[in-house]
This record gives sequence, structure tokens and C-alpha cells, in this order.
Amino acid sequence: MKDRGIVPVIFFCSFSSLAYEILLTRIFSISLWYHFAFMIISIAMLGIGASGTILALYPKLRNLSNLGHYTLLLGVSICLSYLLSNQISFDPVRLSWSRLEILKIGLYYITLSIPFFFAGLTVASAFSSLSEKSGLIYAADLLGAGAGSVVILCLLSITAPENGVFILSSIVLTLTCLTGKMKLKLIAFACISLNLLFLCFPPEFIKPRMSPYKELQMALRYPGAEHLSKYFSPFSRIDIFKSPAARFAPGISLTYLDPLPQQIGISTDGGEINAITTFDDIKKLAFLEYLPSALVYETGNKEDVMIIDPKGGLQALVASHFDSKHLYKVESNSLLMRVVRDKYRDFSRDIFGNNTWSGFGRSWLKSRDKKFDVIDLSLMGVSSSGSLGIAEDYRFTVEAFREYISHLKAAGILSINLYISPPPRTELRLLHTIIAAFEELGVNDAESRIAAIRSWGSICLLVKKMPFTTEEIGIIREFSKKRRFDLVQLPEIKEEETNIYIHMPDNEYFRAFRSILSPETKKEFLEKYIFDVRAVRDDGPFFHFYLKFKNIKTVYRIMGEKWQYFMEEGYILPALFVQVLFFSLLLILIPALTKKRGNRIKKESGRWFLLYFALLGIGFMFIEISFIQKIILLLENPSYAVAVLLTSILISSGIGSLLSYRKAILRMPHVMIVISLLVIAYSIFLPDIIDAVSPYSMPIKIISVFFIFMPPGILMGVPFPTGLKALGQIDESLIPWAWAINGCFSVLAPVLAVLLAIMTGFRTVLWLGAAAYLAAFFIFSFQSLRPSEQKPRELSE
Repeated sequence: MKDRGIVPVIFFCSFSSLAYEILLTRIFSISLWYHFAFMIISIAMLGIGASGTILALYPKLRNLSNLGHYTLLLGVSICLSYLLSNQISFDPVRLSWSRLEILKIGLYYITLSIPFFFAGLTVASAFSSLSEKSGLIYAADLLGAGAGSVVILCLLSITAPENGVFILSSIVLTLTCLTGKMKLKLIAFACISLNLLFLCFPPEFIKPRMSPYKELQMALRYPGAEHLSKYFSPFSRIDIFKSPAARFAPGISLTYLDPLPQQIGISTDGGEINAITTFDDIKKLAFLEYLPSALVYETGNKEDVMIIDPKGGLQALVASHFDSKHLYKVESNSLLMRVVRDKYRDFSRDIFGNNTWSGFGRSWLKSRDKKFDVIDLSLMGVSSSGSLGIAEDYRFTVEAFREYISHLKAAGILSINLYISPPPRTELRLLHTIIAAFEELGVNDAESRIAAIRSWGSICLLVKKMPFTTEEIGIIREFSKKRRFDLVQLPEIKEEETNIYIHMPDNEYFRAFRSILSPETKKEFLEKYIFDVRAVRDDGPFFHFYLKFKNIKTVYRIMGEKWQYFMEEGYILPALFVQVLFFSLLLILIPALTKKRGNRIKKESGRWFLLYFALLGIGFMFIEISFIQKIILLLENPSYAVAVLLTSILISSGIGSLLSYRKAILRMPHVMIVISLLVIAYSIFLPDIIDAVSPYSMPIKIISVFFIFMPPGILMGVPFPTGLKALGQIDESLIPWAWAINGCFSVLAPVLAVLLAIMTGFRTVLWLGAAAYLAAFFIFSFQSLRPSEQKPRELSE
């Protein structure tokens, strides 16, 4: 292949591989759970790292004449890897009784890494053969990846994820038809024809195999269950169904004996289930008065009410039933909102027809001055499945509760409803977070402003801006007594008033609440409690990560000696880190153990320089992951944040790489010092920048984010091709090894970044990313000035 044809080949290979990576995260979210989608990043980078290792071992594979074969294999393996992985019967629930199930994760690594391996072969071969043009090649690589991250989101808005697999495969195979030899063209054309056949007449085996233990699958196994419809967006899948499992009345009083009105189930990504409730018969709505969440409407004024994340609309229905005059709804899942509003308008009686917005509730509040009598916040779906510990959640941080409380009227009340999931942890972290928010607002008597009641399956917390009055306390007592709910917290409550109707042996909810509310016992309780229930903040918004590493054995015993709990609560992250660390070290060390001896001084120098590429992998990913987290609040959706930030960083880095190819000044090592200083400046001033942009419309926010992160992105695209060019002048045979090292450390960095953020916050992760670039500067400068080496000269391009 001629040199001029390499740029489009690199562009479209990177385009397809990055798009396939994003596509797999959606497929895994549907077929298993979101936290297994997290593995895709590691799988992709391991495949890319392995390509560098193979090229280091077998130099003949670096020949540019092989690129046609690599693109053909990439296109074919995209389809085959998906189809094969879809047949792997791995299910995390089975880990409870079968330890061999963990071995199937290894099959995922092997099967799904193959396309990324061939994509890596393509790019690394180009770097190895044309190191003097590293800036141009790296630019094509990054710009292709940036374009892929945008196009795949557009594709997912019009078709199912499994169809996207065959479309991406066909794109790469078309590239082979245009650039390969005749035999390769014929094979590629035959594969494209087969892809089109699958797209036009999709067989059953191409659909994502959903875990039989996901909530949707279990609901559809009930007698009389029926799947009604399915809807897709780039960020979620919504299934509508009928099933006895869609009986949605969280924590309803056991004194209510009448049947519920007709309900239709809603499932998000096959997991979290909610329901749409019809109210064709007003008499059947009496059940709403027996829900714990009805308490807030019994206690005071309810003229202006805001429902955050109404899902199927039950809480909006409760507010309407209690004659709330002005009802506002903000739903974070825009697809769910549109389905309920547009497709089930008549069934739901247009519950989302007026005053309904899409986005984060706290962001909506921040952009408005309006205050409310009631702000209703729910953590509920139909089933109380384990929360994902490694997922960020900005709804329940200290800053979020400050926003909620600040938008209450003087006598306003915040109502929070959630399932009970023993042993207590979610409700205790909520309590401590609310107390911390009050303290930052200058309130030190939180005990007089918090009430809580407990049903057989749920708990309701009321948070009042002002202390509860005697009349309100009496209403709460009477409401609980009539419906046989237990009091957990009231101002000046006594223990004998609690744990009466749904008796627990040790009354742990009351005692834990009292310990956290009391300034004298709070610190000791938080330190000694088996779970970490301390308040969380925006800098480390992992609300659902409760585990203390020192208490693993105790938690394992309490949870019935089942490892499934650890998978749900976030321990997949350290387990994943151990796995990728093993594979990464293996791929990095193989070339060192097998490479033939050459010029000893030269090789030792080159190997020392390889640390430079490890630091670049760590620094780039630490900064990228932290920036994504910082803008989730601004863009009001984690998926938007990932898409926009990736596009901005990848495209701007591609531009930076292209500029470094043309401008010698950008190839100076001091660029890495500028990157470090710029990242530190962003870590300090980014919150203020986000606050300044947040009042504007979503299109303006997206455009702003794209350009806000271009300055560091442009500079971050310079060090890697500059280092490859320098390495090519030292020892060109080490370039594949450098590619492998950069890829493997890019595998470790995202997992390590989240682990560090859980412990120290994302600002610290940003500082560590800046430190990695600073260390890379010193290594590059030291390498350039070694007396045993010729200082890298600038080539005229």
C-alpha cells in the first residue's frame, strides 16, 4: 500500500473500532448490567496493547503490505466477536453457586478483544514503518475515533445496537474493497453481502442475549405476561410489558386490601422496572393514600410541587390525587419520558403532558429561582436490586441536597422514598448527607427538621426547611398509626414509640438514626459501622459504594457468604483491576523476555524511554475520565458527557497531532509542562466555568463543552507522536513495544482512576494526571540529553 493511502485506512479503522467499543457498552448494559459494560474499555485497550506485543515479536507483520489483510480481518472479526460473545452463557448471578462462572469473563476478554487487536495492528504497523510521520498518523487515528464516537450515537438513535454491529463491519469491509487486492476485495464483498442479509432478515441469534435474572426477563416469565413494545435511544432501551410483576405500589400499607388499578410495566435496559398506572376509575386510586410517599401531602401546603425522576408517573399521580395545584416534573431519562407522554398518553391520562422537562432535577432547580412547597425525590423501581457501587450519582451529594433545601419555601418539605435493603446503608448515607448539607447552610439542629417512617419494604424521609411544628408531628404520628407504619425518627422521639408494627429484633434503624443525628456519637458510629455511610460530594459522587475494604470478611458472612453482593456493590472494579493488571504485565514483559540482544547501550536507553509512553497512557486517561465526570452535571446525562467529551478530546488531540507534524515548536518537550499547568488550572476553575454555562440551553452547553476542552485536548495530542518519532530515531524496532506499553497502561488507568476517585475524589485524579505529564517531560528531556545518544533531530516534512 502506498503511503498516501494510509491516512484514510487509519481513519476508518479507528472510526470503526471506537464506534464498536461504544456499541458494545450499550449491548452489555442490556444483556448483563452496566458495570459489565465497564469491562469493554479494558477489553479494547488490551486488544490494542496485544497488537504491539505481537509486532514486537514478529517484525515481518509490520509491513504496510499487510494492511489490506488487517482491515479485512477487522471487518470480519467485528461481526464474529459479537456473535460468539452473544453465545457465552455467563451470568453474574450464577457466581453465587458456581465459581467456574468467573472463567467465562476470560472468554469475553479473548473473544471481544480480537477486533481491537486487528485495529491495533493496522495503526501500530503504520507507526513502525513511518515513525517520521507519527504526527500525521496519530492525527488520523484520533480524528477517526472522534468521528466514530459521534456517528455511532446517531446510528443508535435510528436502529437497534445489534444492527450497528453489521453496519460497522460493512464500513471496514468497504475500505478493503477500495484498497485491497482482488482476492481480498472478493472476500470483503461476500462478507458485506452476508451483513446486508442479516440486516434485512435478522435471525434470532443476532439479538443480545439478556440475562434470565434481569428484572424484565423474570417479569415476563409470570403467567399471562406479555411484551408490548420496545424503544431505543443512544443511551437506553425501554421495554413496555404487561405482567403481574408490574404491581407497583412501593411499601403500601398492609391494611389496604383492595386490588390496584391496571398498570403497565416499564423496564430500562432490561433492569430497573417501574409502571404506568391508569386512573379510569377514581375509586381505585384510594391505594395512593396508603403509600408511605403520601405522608408529605398530609402534612402541609402542597400548592407548588416538584417531582424529580417520576419514571412511570406514580409520584406525580400521588401529588395530583392530593390536589396539588402546580405540578412540575423533571425526568433524567428523556426516552422514558417521551414514551410515557407520547405512546401512552391516553392510558396515563397525559400525566406528563404539562410542565415536564428532561434532565437532572438539581440542574433544573439551579437554573431557576422558583421555590416549592414539596420536592419529591424517589430512589425506587419495582424491585430493590443491589445498587451499582461504581456508578456516579449526582442526585444525592451534599451539593445536591443544598440545592433541594434552598429551593424549598419557608415551610417546604423534601420527601425521599427508597426501598429497605438490609443491613441499613443507603438510608444512613442519605441521613448523613442531609445533615452535612444543613451544616453548610448554617443549620445545626437537623434533628428537629428530619422525620422518617418505615413500612414493610420501604422507608420515607421528610426533610423540612424549618423545624417541624407540633401539629405536623402529630399528623405524622397519626398517619403512621392508621396505616401500621413504624416511626423511625421524629423530633424528641423515644425508642418505645418505634419498631412496633413491623418488628425487628434489634431496632437497628432507630438506633442508627439517633447515633448519626447526635453530634456526640456521630463520628464514632461512622468510623465503627460495618459500611461506609459518610456523606458524598460532587468530587466523588459514588453514593452507592458503601464497602470498607477492612470489613470484607464480615460483610461476606453477613451477606450469607455470597459473592454476588460484592459484584453488585462495586467490587467488580478491584477484581477487574487485578485481571487487567495481570494481562497488561504479561503483554509488556513478553517482548523484554524474548527480544534478541542487539546494541546493548542503545537498547537500554530505548527501554528507559519506554516509561515515557506508560506515563502518557496514565496521564491521558486520568485527565479524560476526570473531565467526563466534571461535566455530567452540566450536560445532565452521563452518556451525553461521555459522547461530547470524547468527541472534543479526540478531535482536538487529532488537530494537535496534525499541528505538531507541521510545526516544530510544538514538538518541544516543554509542551508537557504547559499541559500539567493547564490541567491544574482546569481543576481549580472548571466549577466556575460550568456554573457560568449552566443557565443556557442544551445545544449551547454542548457546543461550549466542545470548545472549553479543546485547549488541553490540542496539547495532549502532541507528546505521543513526538515520543514515537524520537524513539524511531533511537531504535525503530521498539515502536511496537511502546505502542503495547501505552495501550496496556491505558487499560489500567480508567479502572485505577475510578478507584482513586472513590477514595480521594476526581480533583486528585486530575492532579495525578498532570503529574504524569510532568514526569514524562523529565524523562523526555533526560533522554534527549543523554551523551550516549544522538539528540533527536527535527526532520523536514
